[in-house]
Amino acid sequence: MTQPAHGWRSHYALLMLMFVYTMSFIDRQIMGILVQPIKQEFGVSDTAMGVLTGLAFSLFYSVLAIPFGRYADRANRRNFVAYCCAAWSVMTALCGMATGFWSLALARMGVAVGEAGGGPPSISMIADHYPQQQRGRAMSVYMLGPQLGILLGLTLGGWIAQHHGWRAAFLVMSVPGVLAALLLRFTVVEPRRGQWDAPGSVPVGAAAEPMRVLLRDLWASRAFVRITLACLLMGVTGYGIGIWTPAFLVRSHGMSLQGAGIVMGLMGGVFAMLGALTSGWLSDKLGKRDARWRIGVPMLGCLLAMPSGLAFFMMPAGGAWQVGGMLVPHALGFYVVFAFTAVWWTAPVYAVLAELVPAHRRSSGMAIFNLGITMLGGGLGPLLVGMLSDFLVPQFGNEALRWALAATTGICFLLGMLVFAWTIRPYAVERLVPAVAPAPAVPRATVRA
Repeated sequence: MTQPAHGWRSHYALLMLMFVYTMSFIDRQIMGILVQPIKQEFGVSDTAMGVLTGLAFSLFYSVLAIPFGRYADRANRRNFVAYCCAAWSVMTALCGMATGFWSLALARMGVAVGEAGGGPPSISMIADHYPQQQRGRAMSVYMLGPQLGILLGLTLGGWIAQHHGWRAAFLVMSVPGVLAALLLRFTVVEPRRGQWDAPGSVPVGAAAEPMRVLLRDLWASRAFVRITLACLLMGVTGYGIGIWTPAFLVRSHGMSLQGAGIVMGLMGGVFAMLGALTSGWLSDKLGKRDARWRIGVPMLGCLLAMPSGLAFFMMPAGGAWQVGGMLVPHALGFYVVFAFTAVWWTAPVYAVLAELVPAHRRSSGMAIFNLGITMLGGGLGPLLVGMLSDFLVPQFGNEALRWALAATTGICFLLGMLVFAWTIRPYAVERLVPAVAPAPAVPRATVRA
């Protein structure tokens, strides 16, 4: 049953979708805190761990995201996301039962298959629960999911791995995902598709349009293509940093696995959540004055995140604060600023895409958008950092990972800032007449130049 109402049902649905997204990122990012013990037990290289944490996951996630998104554009999105959540949670439990590197890789591929159906339909649902002027803030709440996932996954996952082993971390973290799937399926309302869009914006028979028509229109949108390129760069550095920073703290600053997880989870998670909420609020507030700020806020975030990230990775080891019974490196003062600003692109970008892509195409459009972020960003990010770390070992020894992370951070955020700036003008034009809107029903539609 669909509901056009906007009120407590919408807010509850948003919170539940955020809960599901949180579980998605716990199951996805918990590998970051478990890299060291898994590598030591299986005796593999940083490159192999980069394949396991990145490429093996992203290939299956990316390949299935588009057909899953196409299906969700025609089906009940709430049910589909719930079933996918249950599937990836079961596969996470199987990760904890792996007996070797390849069995773990197969289980991670199973997690990717389930998660491929979670994000795009969820964003489509949120866009149908909230009007355009509130979507930035709604998306910022939804985007708390990754930060909560990092906080819980790294802190609890690190503690469990420290005291009970890495397999127990996978098994314990799979349980809340099953609960999230049940709550979503039986307590959340599926919204009416396109209820906040302009009348007539969803053409008759649109759900059955050929894939080539959708791809043609998305490619014709300069704003969509450039936003995707900028976020691809954010994905490369984001996934790379998320997976490898706990190992960097262990290797370069001598922290314990549990300590690195607590620091990354609490400090990184809390300040990233604040950053996500701030960016959504800023994009809505400044966007009322000038819509170009919806792209300007992500650009500003890149400008602030780049120097703080470089300072974090390049600050020498040695100085530390005594916090309880744990030494916290001074470099983490820069990490707080980096965690706060590095996520400023997420909420505004998804609000912009929900504005550019019509309701009947949103799940498919978001799946195609996520294809670049996950296949290239999620797949190449951890792999690139791992390969660069191995390559730099002869020159820097145990500090090779430090230099690999610094190089990836500096290059990706600089390029990302430039691409966001390049996007502002076409977005300002296309938001008035979206380039990815359906073309008129004529025998041979012409692609916009």
